[in-house]
Amino acid sequence: MQTNFSPEQLRDPATAEANGVLRTCVHCGFCTATCPTYQVLGDELDSPRGRIYLIKDMLETGRPADAKTVKHVDRCLSCLACMTTCPSGVNYMHLVDHARDYIEKTYRRPFMDRMLRRVLAWVIPHPTRFRLALLGAKIAQPFARIVPDARLRAMLAMAPKTIPPVSRNDDPQVFTAEGTKRMRVALMTGCAQKALNTDINDATIRVLRRLGCEVVIAQGMGCCGALTHHMGKADMAHASAANNIRAWMAEKSGEGLDAVVINTSGCGTTVKDYGHMFLHSALAKDAATISAMTMDISELLVKIGLPEGHKKNLRVAYHAACSLQHGQQIKSAPKDLLKRAGFEVVEPADSHLCCGSAGTYNLLQPEISGQLKARKVKTLEARKPDIISAGNIGCMMQIGSATRTPVVHTVELLDWATGGPKPKALLG
Repeated sequence: MQTNFSPEQLRDPATAEANGVLRTCVHCGFCTATCPTYQVLGDELDSPRGRIYLIKDMLETGRPADAKTVKHVDRCLSCLACMTTCPSGVNYMHLVDHARDYIEKTYRRPFMDRMLRRVLAWVIPHPTRFRLALLGAKIAQPFARIVPDARLRAMLAMAPKTIPPVSRNDDPQVFTAEGTKRMRVALMTGCAQKALNTDINDATIRVLRRLGCEVVIAQGMGCCGALTHHMGKADMAHASAANNIRAWMAEKSGEGLDAVVINTSGCGTTVKDYGHMFLHSALAKDAATISAMTMDISELLVKIGLPEGHKKNLRVAYHAACSLQHGQQIKSAPKDLLKRAGFEVVEPADSHLCCGSAGTYNLLQPEISGQLKARKVKTLEARKPDIISAGNIGCMMQIGSATRTPVVHTVELLDWATGGPKPKALLG
């Protein structure tokens, strides 16, 4: 794609990078075939290629973002299926992230939009605030029908039937390895996950210890920054990320660290990109170090070697989270682990398409998200599974809200297969 940025514009590193990404695009349109929003809406501007044109025009002219561009960029899930499909290697992720940052700085949203986005950015990355918000949503749920804004109704519907008690396993501490110590790893405990489902971290700690890992919950670690990053709130996102980099580097410089382990793939995609996020800052070297040693839990378990489990008469439909299969290009590891653990594993049709969760997307774009959720649940249930498994809390909540089939994290099943307790979702 031909671009026309001025020399002055290209002196800005972010603009220069955007220029490089834009020039990589050859207009082939392969991305439209796998873009969920294009599949649902059928609008070229709601495809990656269409958004690239809008972003190019906005950045080249240097004008403030307009309502049309904002509408179509906001509709992007950042599922990154387009990057898996693209034959030219267009880094759409970095381009759309830059566009969101630019929009945040140059576009004044309507009052309600501003308020909703501020509330989400202030609440969800902080587990205590999020728990209180979930409690308030549960109390308000009976009145949801009279709430005029669909986004507010979606926020009320997000509250689970039960809010789990705080798990003290999420507090800063060190869990010793069982038997011979093989590795020392830092576990990222997340933010929303700590409020929505404490069983995931508990299961992760158990299975890692069982396989010889000393597990560190680092002091000072918090939200990965993904939620605010994808809303264009770069300063907030970078502050969260910097705290994590310093916390994990302190452990690495102290008693050593072999890996940073993440069991929420949306977080994993962002942490693996810290090196890029801080490329032009004083934290560049440390950020690159952390990115290089970050692993999804499925990656680490494949590396360590999971014991073979006894065959179970349970059919597991594996949902591939976009952030895992497209963002991190991890596709076979979770399925291979489940099969090794003794489960029958099946996949839904169109497994490359997003479930519609995508961080705060299901709250800010509830109509499109709802259509994608219905599609995903239909294809999963068509496989007639006993269990649905996923590696991302957002996907689990999204899919679980529309099916009676138990939805559990992949690591919960692997923990159970190697000696841990049966997942609570399967006890009912």
